[in-house]
Amino acid sequence: MPSLFMEGDIMIGGIFPVFNKEIGRTSTFESEPPGVRCAVFDLRAFRWTQVMIFAIEEINKGLSILPNISLGYRILNSCSSPTNTLRATLSLASRPQEIEETSPCPPTVSAVIAEAGSSQSLAVAGTLGPFQVPVVSYFSTCACLSDRAKYPSFFRTIPSDYFQAKALAALVKHFGWQWIGALQSDNDYGRNGILAFTEEVKKLGVCIAFVGTIKRTYPLEKILDVVEMIKQSTVKVILAFTPEGDFAALMREIVKQNITGIQWIASEAWITAPQPSTPYIFQAFGGSLGFVVQKMAIPNLQPFLTSINPYKDPKAGFVRDFWEIITGCKPVLPGEHTTTDTSAKICTGNETLINSQDVFFNVTQLRVSYNVYKAVYAIAHALHQLIFCHPVGEKSMKPCLNVSEIKHKQVIDHLQKVNFRNQFGDNVFFDENGDPPASYDIINWQMKDGQVQHMTLGHFASDAKGNYKLRIQEENIVWRTGTTVPTSVCSNVCAAGTRKAQIKGKPVCCFDCIPCADGTIANSTGAADCTPCPQEYWSNERKDECIPKTIEFLSYHEPMGIALTVVSLLGASLSLATMMVFIHYRETPVIKASNSELSCFLLFSLFLCFLCPLTFIGRPTAWTCMLRHTAFGVTFALCISCILGKTIVVVTAFKATVPGSKVAGKFGPAQQRMIVCSCTLIQIVICILWLTLNPPFPDKVFRYSNKKIVLECNTGSETAFYAVLGYIGILAVICLILAFLARKLPDNFNEAKFITFSMLIFCAVWITFIPAYVSSPGKFTVAVEIFAILSSAFGLLICIFAPKCYIILIRPEKNTKKRVMGKI
Repeated sequence: MPSLFMEGDIMIGGIFPVFNKEIGRTSTFESEPPGVRCAVFDLRAFRWTQVMIFAIEEINKGLSILPNISLGYRILNSCSSPTNTLRATLSLASRPQEIEETSPCPPTVSAVIAEAGSSQSLAVAGTLGPFQVPVVSYFSTCACLSDRAKYPSFFRTIPSDYFQAKALAALVKHFGWQWIGALQSDNDYGRNGILAFTEEVKKLGVCIAFVGTIKRTYPLEKILDVVEMIKQSTVKVILAFTPEGDFAALMREIVKQNITGIQWIASEAWITAPQPSTPYIFQAFGGSLGFVVQKMAIPNLQPFLTSINPYKDPKAGFVRDFWEIITGCKPVLPGEHTTTDTSAKICTGNETLINSQDVFFNVTQLRVSYNVYKAVYAIAHALHQLIFCHPVGEKSMKPCLNVSEIKHKQVIDHLQKVNFRNQFGDNVFFDENGDPPASYDIINWQMKDGQVQHMTLGHFASDAKGNYKLRIQEENIVWRTGTTVPTSVCSNVCAAGTRKAQIKGKPVCCFDCIPCADGTIANSTGAADCTPCPQEYWSNERKDECIPKTIEFLSYHEPMGIALTVVSLLGASLSLATMMVFIHYRETPVIKASNSELSCFLLFSLFLCFLCPLTFIGRPTAWTCMLRHTAFGVTFALCISCILGKTIVVVTAFKATVPGSKVAGKFGPAQQRMIVCSCTLIQIVICILWLTLNPPFPDKVFRYSNKKIVLECNTGSETAFYAVLGYIGILAVICLILAFLARKLPDNFNEAKFITFSMLIFCAVWITFIPAYVSSPGKFTVAVEIFAILSSAFGLLICIFAPKCYIILIRPEKNTKKRVMGKI
């Protein structure tokens, strides 16, 4: 295996993907699939190897870290393949090929810096973990590597995807994207990254429309399937959690098919990678957003990189490939024969890299390279503390441990304790899972001066309390879809007054918007459910606000209330007018024959009966509710008691005409008053008990209508209410029976006939009242009761007093004793 090697007192291994796999006709290794070869030279990965060498040489030249102890290195290629990584790992654990067989055995590798891909790091950590060889990764982010039970010797200088998933989810939340696609590489990095991201965004209600899987070794058919999936989807935002090598083929196909209008979100593996950062790829991927670790400029690195030369060490691996790419010519070392390939330009030996403008030599924005740099220094600090028994910087430089006595487990323990501030002011330490502190820059792809630029527009990091905060310069973002933030939703946000209705078989982000049911509202957009209005409120037409229900009661201002009030006052006026007529003509035969005292009592009670409906009109209160039913019961009891007295007078008068009868003498005015008072008193007692035990009260009734509140008087006690009605009914029935028996008396002016007719009307009204009262809704219940009161009162007034008033006022010639006695 080609390698970069330098022997030292302590050896550090390195595994980097200097070459990548590509589709080809031959296979370099038998373990690789047919048609795949390890041939594409990766300049960025080669720079990582040089940063490791630079850091080791910098430490060896310095006196503060591991004084008088030299660090050596052996760096191998992984070809971005777990299989080749495993091969490289086993090579690091065996005798180096670079050492002659006769030379003494060199020291074993004390630590390994590996690898870029998570799948490759899993192979390294899984192989070296049982032997307790510390492994420090510079670019493997899979959260699975934080499992200390499986990988107790694994550390890394790049944050775990656990934190990157939180950062990506925070970005999605910030811009309100709810419907996104995802692409993953077919390895541990991609699968675990998308899994962690999915778990985070699900907490935010974001849906993943699809998850496409890609890999650099996939045939074109599989790549086209993913392209078709993207074209068929309605998503406008896609996250690609994949290394640049796996993503490259799909990128080219997307540009080829001119798939635009998609906002791409990148993982740290490709957002700053140089290979896809070209104007050609920018056509479809311009404006991409992603997170990367912080950048740093390493002093003196550029001169070191420009000093790379294949003529210095002819055995140094990878340098010839690098030189050929940068200079465009093939170096030929002394003693080598030139190739017969006439297409290959041969170097003259005078080429130099000092003035090269290649991006390889731009060391102002090093990110992964800086992670490699930190990894070397973290191992050096751990070794220094192990060998000298104190941290770097203390005065004592006397070793407390011989280099040959170093155990891998000791290096692991001291790596866990590493905590120092480097020359750039960066704190380097590992948590209990071997992870560094999480901190990311937000990168946006922009085109400036014809070159793709990776613009830093924000930051994501945790505060002192462990809470993560996203700061982003949104106004400086260049969007792929235009000047405004793109929207990506499966269904538009439901407007106020509607709620989400899940579509069967679709993700939760895909829904229909249906109006809220009557009585419920959604006063904000995107409501999952409609909120029921309070009992006294109802939804408006738009279903976005609860408005007070209409209050309904029989008022004086509405036509029905006005009509009933007028009729009530008319009846009261007629009762008073009739009373005045009876008082004025009290000495006439008609008045005397009809018992003027009871007639006046009856007219007064009718006057009260006509006024009684006025307590039923208007907004119910505690006093009006108690008054209306009791006043009704007492006044009608008084009225029927007076009629009962008049009926008894008529019957006794008839009995008095029978020879030897003394009934008339026993039923004089005193007895008549006693009947009226006693019958009325019983009703008064019932009403007092009613008001004492369970009085009527104002009540709000909601059952008649959803949009109205009916204010009515609750009877309190149904038993008491029907007892009052029943008592009036008993008195009325007694009057009807007595009047019916006396209907054929011989007088011309037989009052029993009029009482019989009036009682028939009274009973008919109140018998029909009960079903009408029960079935009438709302304020019409009150109207029915008022109608029954007025109808029965008018029936009594007209039937009993209209004939008398007719004779008194219109036919006074009939108002004589002879006419009344029936002798004419």
